[in-house]
Amino acid sequence: MSKISLFYLSILALLASLLSACSSNGPAMVATANPHASKAAALMLEKGGSAIDAAIAAQMVLTLVEPQSSGIGGGAFLLYWQNDENKLTTFDGRETAPQNAGEDLFLDKNGAPIPWRVASIGGRPVGTPGVIALAWKAHRQYGRLPWLVLFQPAIKLANDGFAVSPRLSNALKKSQDALKRNEEARQLYFLPDSMKPLPVGFMLKNPALAKSLAVIAAKGPNGFYKGPLAKAMVEAVNTYQGNPGFLSMEDLASYESVERPAVCAPYRTYKVCGMGPPTSGGLTSLMILGILENYHIGNLGVGSATAMHLFTQASRLAYADRDVYMADDDFVEVPNKGLLDKNYLRSRAKLINPLKDMGKVKPGAPKGAELAFMKTAGIKQREYGTSHLSIIDGDGNAVSMTTSVERGFGSHIIVGGFVLNSQLTDFSFRPVKNGFKVANRVEGGKRPRSSMSPSMIFNNDGSLYATLGSPGGSRIIEFVTRAIIGVIDWNLPMQASFDLGNVHNRNRITDLEKGTNAENFADQFKAMGHKIRIGKITSGLHGIRITPNGLDGGADKRREGTVIKVGE
Repeated sequence: MSKISLFYLSILALLASLLSACSSNGPAMVATANPHASKAAALMLEKGGSAIDAAIAAQMVLTLVEPQSSGIGGGAFLLYWQNDENKLTTFDGRETAPQNAGEDLFLDKNGAPIPWRVASIGGRPVGTPGVIALAWKAHRQYGRLPWLVLFQPAIKLANDGFAVSPRLSNALKKSQDALKRNEEARQLYFLPDSMKPLPVGFMLKNPALAKSLAVIAAKGPNGFYKGPLAKAMVEAVNTYQGNPGFLSMEDLASYESVERPAVCAPYRTYKVCGMGPPTSGGLTSLMILGILENYHIGNLGVGSATAMHLFTQASRLAYADRDVYMADDDFVEVPNKGLLDKNYLRSRAKLINPLKDMGKVKPGAPKGAELAFMKTAGIKQREYGTSHLSIIDGDGNAVSMTTSVERGFGSHIIVGGFVLNSQLTDFSFRPVKNGFKVANRVEGGKRPRSSMSPSMIFNNDGSLYATLGSPGGSRIIEFVTRAIIGVIDWNLPMQASFDLGNVHNRNRITDLEKGTNAENFADQFKAMGHKIRIGKITSGLHGIRITPNGLDGGADKRREGTVIKVGE
């Protein structure tokens, strides 16, 4: 696209913004993982945009400033609350496996799983991206500002440049060897004279991304899923030396974002809602809460060792079921109702010993479960490629959106200035175990199981109380669930809930976050029989709570997030 075309596009965007801006009724707030993204979202709200408009603008900026975590080459799940209609809508923008991808996608010639560190870099793990389709679908229903206006902050920042943050610079250092295999990545993220990763403070410009975003702004999803940009993605994926993939033009052209029913369940006097399959996040989080509802967590002390012991045990039980039963329910019959049944969760809660770790537990048998499903083959994964944002606009409409490229920098393929995902590694590498098909095996067109857990909490009168979520791989579920317990059981402000030390048990070892109050639980947990590990645990919680005194926001101090109030 020429400079003249870009100039006229900017003029059209400005005129459209002036014509469409409308006033809102009250204060608004945004919480995202990067100050630039928060500013872009706030700007859309100031122009009279909706929470959806603000979320899209933030995502486009995150593609630029936090490429290791999310972007238009990845996927997302989004919960949207339309306040005047008391309506909750969820949008599934999860990547899909190429139609030509088979169950043996991650098996070598001998039928053994390829190591994750090898499989996750290159074309093989790239799924059909869903972010643009999700954004378009959500905007068509709930956007206020013109589509092209939402891209202007990211386009301007990509052309003008931004200072590389400590987190981005550190991520580049960790991923430099794999990134250097990609020509566009070498040109974008490394110093030309020394080929060292860009240092903190370096003014990074990304004209290729500016051009890609301008095309999408002008042409809508067709600018992404069809035409030159689509061809470039397909070529990059299928010609990656040593680990090519299977993405096709047909895969891109036929991709659709899907509206799905939210999964909801009562917790104390509130109702908690999350995203249903293909993510396991909503169901597993609600299961943990449903099990813990049989205990008086609120009376056990804020973030106490006793309370967090119960949390680890409930997590063990929920993760055991997650591993067996949860996958893309367009392909697998997931027993949602059975997993959330109060009697079933009560029976699982009875297995907990308040004074002793139960060790590794077996999955239960909820009503409607198909016992032939087998546990996903255990593959050790380290995931940093996810982000979360929460927004409430001046009319009380709200967004909870978790967005991801899977591992840090996804596949490490850069096309058109953005990162392509590696989400297909979220499938089970082994399609069969003990003679039975694995629920989360690879199938063409299928969406890999996720742990993303965008969530909303509602008061007993049906009004919105809070919106929150987090990145963090399979630990996302526990990050979000612990934060929900913080704001409900302990009535903590959003930030204080996020600041509590992280404690995890995904039916394995118990992890305690180093340098926090959680580290102090070590001796007591050992006495209870826990096998513990103390280390760095980087959550990325972002959320907003509605209180009688106004909006209360939080941004996880473990990352670079920022909360911005609008209209106050």
